[in-house]
Amino acid sequence: MKKNLLSLVVFTMTSVSAMAGGILTNTNQSIQFLKNPARDAAIGLDGVYSNPAGVAFMPEGFHIAFNWQYAHQTRTITSTNPAFALGKKNNGSPVKSFEGVADAPFLPSLQGAYNKGNWSIQLNLSVPGGGGSCEFADGLGSFESVVGNIAGMLRPLGAEGYDMTGYMKGRQYYFGVQLGVAYKITPNLSVYGGLRMLYGDATYKAKLSNIMVKTGEGYVDFGDFLQGATTTITNGLDRVNAGIAQYEAADVPVPAELMAQRAQLEGSKNSVTQLQKYSSGVNLICNQDGVGFAPVIGVDYKLNNFNFSAKYEFKTQIRMKNESTVDQASEIAAVNKFRDGEKVNEDAPALLTIGAQWKPIDDVSINVGWHHYFDKQASWYNDTQELLSHNTNEYLAGVEWDITKKLNVSLGGQLTRYGLTDEYMSDMSFVTNSYSIGFGFNYKVKENIMLSAAYFQTMYDNYDRNNYPTAGVSDSFTRTNRVLGLGVQVDF
Repeated sequence: MKKNLLSLVVFTMTSVSAMAGGILTNTNQSIQFLKNPARDAAIGLDGVYSNPAGVAFMPEGFHIAFNWQYAHQTRTITSTNPAFALGKKNNGSPVKSFEGVADAPFLPSLQGAYNKGNWSIQLNLSVPGGGGSCEFADGLGSFESVVGNIAGMLRPLGAEGYDMTGYMKGRQYYFGVQLGVAYKITPNLSVYGGLRMLYGDATYKAKLSNIMVKTGEGYVDFGDFLQGATTTITNGLDRVNAGIAQYEAADVPVPAELMAQRAQLEGSKNSVTQLQKYSSGVNLICNQDGVGFAPVIGVDYKLNNFNFSAKYEFKTQIRMKNESTVDQASEIAAVNKFRDGEKVNEDAPALLTIGAQWKPIDDVSINVGWHHYFDKQASWYNDTQELLSHNTNEYLAGVEWDITKKLNVSLGGQLTRYGLTDEYMSDMSFVTNSYSIGFGFNYKVKENIMLSAAYFQTMYDNYDRNNYPTAGVSDSFTRTNRVLGLGVQVDF
């Protein structure tokens, strides 16, 4: 029981990292990306993020764009565990689904550039990571399975089942500021150099409450059950010790069965004592913040009807410092991630993007791109990046059509492949392979004012994890994601 108690605390602490970000970087920095994700070699103001060297080929003057996005996600884990069958709300079933809802109602970004001669001075303000909150109203399977296992282990003391209330919520924002300069070396070649700052701010909350134990007389409070178990164990120890004393007084060997019974009762007493301080449940609140800097470089080359580009974002080293209600957890390594004062490794991995654009006719552009995230070269808590089988790759393609001088429409897609393994996946923080589509339009209300609107949706695979050491235990992971965006660009 002591081991399961420690697991309960571990799972409670680590589960709050569901929104800790991890390997998924926000590349949707503009409405132009939503309506066609393959923007790596496009020439436009959104290029201050996607193709900064290419912005140098925009007309002279000052350009500014504001983007608003609304994102809605769900994260669903279908867990199978024989312990769930003991739960009051589970109707005897070992299978239960846990759904988290993540809303980011206001994801803003601002792009600006001033072009003069061969020079382009650029600014990008955005949310490159996180950007909302995720709430699991019923907690997670890792919460409930531990309570169920404890209920199972308490059966010799009269436990027949359990009831509980689980809850988890994470909120995370990584605010990004990127400043840089592009320069046209020749009429067809430009280069870029810049610096990006990321400021991370996060809050995690996890709670286990209203823990009840089912007995032959109905459901009783966990604390009351433990108190009754303590009385039962103490009375049993008194009887066993009295029997042992009689043998010792008679100076005859104490039967081995009696000594084993005393050892078992003493072990049960120690376990119940350890559980006692958690009889009111578990309540965690952890606030984190940290800052990191990284260079960004890029190049863009024009050749007839083609445009080629590349960009490299260096790894951003971030150490998130905790302000937490967890102040003593050194005996459990996983809990230390949320210990008060701890500095947690949460690097944003380096990113290489390569893109190409072809204009078969003046009004149509065909775009392709490739993104490579150097996840395994980043540093995350407990070196979880080492559990991935390979770095993340994204493949992008799209088409844009200038229907008139005022109206532009586009459509594009993105295929994302992670290096997922059973060892990496958990219900606390997960991604799955996916493909996305986006479409939208630009409309010039005036020669120097352009409005944009787009819709972007991601379809995720299911990932089944079955490598648990306990028979009959498994998880299936999936997600949904929908984004709506509006933007305006003004040129001076």
